[in-house]
Amino acid sequence: MQRHLISAADLTRDDAVLILDTAEEMARVADRPIKKLPTLRGRTIVNLFFEDSTRTRISFEAAEKRLSADVINFSAKGSSVSKASP
Repeated sequence: MQRHLISAADLTRDDAVLILDTAEEMARVADRPIKKLPTLRGRTIVNLFFEDSTRTRISFEAAEKRLSADVINFSAKGSSVSKASP
């Protein structure tokens, strides 16, 4: 599967089937009492946002935590990253 997905037209049939199979498996996990998977256990994910996007931040963080990752959210706004250079 390609690293970046821009359009569904870019998918091969095998890629599309893999995505649908994975979605079906995740739907079954959502029905379990414990909804976490150990896929990213022991990994730290850092989300860097250059623009505010609450919905995107929350959906990314929820997915990462469901996969058992440790999550750090970093906003460029208000940090030294956003300071203009002289």
